[in-house]
Amino acid sequence: MSEPEILFERAAPLAIVTFNRPQAHNAMTWAMYDGLVEACERTDADAKVRVLILRGAGGKAFVAGTDISQFQTFRTAEDALEYERRLDRVIGRIEAVTKPTIAAIEGYAAGGGAAIALACDLRYCTPESKLGVPIARTLGNCLSLANYGRLVDLLGPARTKELIFRARLVEADEAYQIGLVNGVVPAGRLHEHVREVASEMANHAPITLRVTKEAIRRLQTPQRALEGDDLIVQAYLSEDFREGVRAFLQKRTPVFSGR
Repeated sequence: MSEPEILFERAAPLAIVTFNRPQAHNAMTWAMYDGLVEACERTDADAKVRVLILRGAGGKAFVAGTDISQFQTFRTAEDALEYERRLDRVIGRIEAVTKPTIAAIEGYAAGGGAAIALACDLRYCTPESKLGVPIARTLGNCLSLANYGRLVDLLGPARTKELIFRARLVEADEAYQIGLVNGVVPAGRLHEHVREVASEMANHAPITLRVTKEAIRRLQTPQRALEGDDLIVQAYLSEDFREGVRAFLQKRTPVFSGR
C-alpha cells in the first residue's frame, strides 16, 4: 500500500503537515489540496494544537506547484475559473487557520507551492531554497487577484511585477532581504529551528495571537475580493497556455505567440 500524499502529525501543542510526493517534488494533486483543507480543519478543531507547521518530504522541494498533467483537461472558461476558485478556497483556508502557521521550506516553493507558503504566517527556508512564480516562462497562465494581492502585500507592486515579468525564482538570501521569508536556516537545522519557533509561540497567549492574526487578515482582505474572472479566462483559454502545458509535459521550452 502506498503512503498517503498528505501526512498529518499531531504532537501537541504542534501539528505538522507533510506534503509527501517527493518523487514529483511534492507537486499538488486535487486530492492533496483537499487533504490540506482537512488538515486545517483538524488544526482548528483541536484545542490542544496551537501552531501548524507545513513542510515537504524529500528535502528537494516544499511544493513545486500544481501537478501540470491535471491541466490537460482544461477546455472551457469554467475549467479555468473553477481551478482558480478552488485554489483560492484552499489558500484562503490556510490563511484563515486561527492558529499561527509556519512554512518550513527546503528546495523549491514554486507556483502553487509559493502560494501555499505565502499564505502561512511565517516562512523559514534553507540556503539552497528558491521561491517564485515563474509562470511567464513555463505555463503562460496567471494568478488569481487574491494571490497577486498576497505578493503585493509582501513585496509591493514593483517587486511583484519584476518577480512575475522576469519569471524569477528568488534565492534564499534575497528572499530574506525582500521579505519573502522570515529567516534562512542551515538545512540540517531547519526543522529543529521551526519547531523551536513554533514551541515559543505555543507558550504565548493564544487569544492575543488569534486576534492579531485575524485583525491583519481583515485589513488585507478587501483588495482580494476584487473581480478578476476576465483575466483568468484570458490567460487560461489562450493558445500560449495550451503550448505551455504541452511543452512542460514534453520537457521542452515553450514558444509563446501572444495568442
